[in-house]
Amino acid sequence: MSLSFDRSAALIAANARSVAGGVNSNFRIGMAGGPLVFARGDGPYLIDVDGNRLIDYYCGMGAMVLGHTPHPVQQAVKDQVEKGILYAGQSEIEFEAAKILCERIPSAERIRFGSSGSEVAQAAFRLARAATGKRIILKFEGHYHGWFDNILWSTAPGENAAGPEDAPVKVAGTLGQDPIDAAGLDVIGWNDLARLEARLARGDIAGVIMEPAMCNQGAIAPAAGYLEGAQAACRKHGAILIFDEVITGFRLGREGAQKRFGVTPDLSIFAKAIANGFPVAAIVGRADLLDLFVTGGVLHGGTFNAQPVTMAAMVATQKALTPELYEAWSKRGLRLRDGVREILKDAGIKAQVTGFELMFHVGFGLEAPARNYRDLLKTDKAGYVKFAHALLMRGVRVLERGAWFVSSAHDEAVIDATLEAVRGAAKDVA
Repeated sequence: MSLSFDRSAALIAANARSVAGGVNSNFRIGMAGGPLVFARGDGPYLIDVDGNRLIDYYCGMGAMVLGHTPHPVQQAVKDQVEKGILYAGQSEIEFEAAKILCERIPSAERIRFGSSGSEVAQAAFRLARAATGKRIILKFEGHYHGWFDNILWSTAPGENAAGPEDAPVKVAGTLGQDPIDAAGLDVIGWNDLARLEARLARGDIAGVIMEPAMCNQGAIAPAAGYLEGAQAACRKHGAILIFDEVITGFRLGREGAQKRFGVTPDLSIFAKAIANGFPVAAIVGRADLLDLFVTGGVLHGGTFNAQPVTMAAMVATQKALTPELYEAWSKRGLRLRDGVREILKDAGIKAQVTGFELMFHVGFGLEAPARNYRDLLKTDKAGYVKFAHALLMRGVRVLERGAWFVSSAHDEAVIDATLEAVRGAAKDVA
């Protein structure tokens, strides 16, 4: 089986005259087979303009937890559109959405909605600085918290640029970044509690932001005691602990990674899977912190915050995410993850397949599971891209960075077809 993507390539080239590069996000450049143009989605599938029906493990970069065409979400959106699109005021549907999260997420005493993860991360930094009177936000190598100048540092630095592991150099993520913004940021390696405690002891940290499981790069669980230790150290030294659950939220459980790991941060941010592909994000956390937006002089705004159509999508998505759904869905995700691991092993391909039920990572060339970003630098990225392209030629679309996202629409037959494609692709690249 070998597919053609000629029409996608022609459309990208033709429309690059009006859309820079033919894409509206730089993260869509450099993908196996080139940037693709899609005509429609159908459950676990995407159908491109060449007519290829692809099993999709991008899942909208993790957002499509229910697949591409979940009827309850579609119907909720249609119903809300009939009632109105944007009120510049409040709606009952946004209060229903807020109540669901406040009942479900351990850290959610209060909530504010936004439109993207990048945006609500900024709100979290503002709250941390206002609450503590301190300036520095501490982040970790390989963790991504949005594309703004003050936080897009050391998300994917090369080893030569990153400096020594015990004293990382802040590496800008793009040309044109204002270096002044880095003055309010520091970066250290993740999953090293002693190093975190030592940095916090200097007393100048307003907030510590981390993915509670490192899923933007790899799919790495926190070391035993790490999150608990981070929480205790933040409390001791007067810093606000912020969990970025943009990826982990509703993939590591419907109550978030914080429930799964039993550690409740001061603030959390959510996006992506929260509304199955609709632009909804949320910052949740301690009431005294969120109330700074009301009585503490901290500004939070946005024309499209809690837009009613997106709120309807969110409510329908959250109602669909039942414990029963997670149980059956997780079993299929584990079968896929473990099946990929066994097929690669049988083909003689050195790789680590690690992660969780509904999101895992395939790292070619690794001798052992990665513990942090520096370990991930040892992956054979070129070898994995060849594997991803071989899968695409067999009708399976996976991210070149090694992440696999599984939706509830990936049924047993789809898992079977995927594993068969993995066998063929593994033979190609072995």
